[in-house]
Amino acid sequence: MAAGSARWRRGEGVRADAQAAKDAAAQAFYELDTVQRDVQLSVQEVAAADNSPGARRAIADFAALGSRIDEVSSAYISALDAHDLDAEDLDAGTAARARQQLEQSRQQLVAVKTELERFAGFLQPLVAAAEARLAQVTPAVERAKQAWLAASNALDAARAARLSADDLARRLAALGPMLALLGEGAGKHGVQTVLRTAAEAQSSAEAIRAEAEKLPEQAREIDQRLASLRTRTQALETRAANIAPTLSELRRRFSAACWQDLQHVPEQAESAVRNAQARLAEAAKARDEQRWADATTALTTIRTLLTTADGAVATVNDRLHSLNEAQRAPEAEIERTRFALRDAQRLAMAGRSAPDPRHAAPLDAAVVRLDRAAEALTGRHPDYWQFLTEMAAVREVAARVVQAIREERGGGAR
Repeated sequence: MAAGSARWRRGEGVRADAQAAKDAAAQAFYELDTVQRDVQLSVQEVAAADNSPGARRAIADFAALGSRIDEVSSAYISALDAHDLDAEDLDAGTAARARQQLEQSRQQLVAVKTELERFAGFLQPLVAAAEARLAQVTPAVERAKQAWLAASNALDAARAARLSADDLARRLAALGPMLALLGEGAGKHGVQTVLRTAAEAQSSAEAIRAEAEKLPEQAREIDQRLASLRTRTQALETRAANIAPTLSELRRRFSAACWQDLQHVPEQAESAVRNAQARLAEAAKARDEQRWADATTALTTIRTLLTTADGAVATVNDRLHSLNEAQRAPEAEIERTRFALRDAQRLAMAGRSAPDPRHAAPLDAAVVRLDRAAEALTGRHPDYWQFLTEMAAVREVAARVVQAIREERGGGAR
């Protein structure tokens, strides 16, 4: 009886040892699973935020480590399932084998957990960098969404001002897929893709907002330009009607050489008025249809037409005024030109006993031209326009000589 009691106590001791090994293995399995989950989250962060060779290598290492974890976990579960430690007929030998297998599983689980913890330490710098990148995602996405909202509000304001802005609305709608990607997040698309998309969406939305906000001002500006150019066109039409009397006076009082180059001005002015009126109608239509670029192009063309025609009309009036002055007092024009020549001659002689031939020759030739032009003012209808042209040319020669002398002396001083 005593021997049976001793065997029973030994059996119970072996069973207790096996149960303790089972509990220890279960604790090791739980701790490994906890560490694995934490590391897996870190690896997911790295995978989402970093595509560098180091990150890819760490992800591959974790996958290999995961296979090892699966192996030891499977061995543990097999050992656990192989023996029912609560069975009443469990003999000491079976309990001892169960304890041995469970202890071996525990050791494997602890070993792989240690390896996993070492890997987590290696991964930590990558995790820190990934977290820094991930921290950029939320504000970047928020900026993109706020930019989109601001653009939408600007379009609503434009519509309220009866400006359709259909093209801008289409461009804003085209940002929809970008916003959808941002909503799906870095976990699905990666940090770099999300940040790049957020920046692109923000930039595009801000451009749309800026254009939408400019629409009312653009419309006002075009309206003002239309009104201004209509007034200029009407003024040119009035001035063009007064060209004929001026040309008639030129023909009556002066030789043909004084006015024949102006014969085309009335037709040019009338054509400019007709073209400007047609373009004004085009610009007004484009503005009503909110074709801003077409309206701006038409307005630019109108301004060019009017500027050219205004200049031609002004030339007729200026010609008559200049010829009147030349006829009334040619001496004043001659004296003005002689003064310019004398001024250039004095400068050419300054500090010299004789002028430089490069300066003296053109000035001497200019004096001859001046005298010849003055002598040509004879007869019933002198060519006063040729006279004025020659005077201007002589003054231009004097001005060029003065500039050359000053540049040469300035260069010598340096």
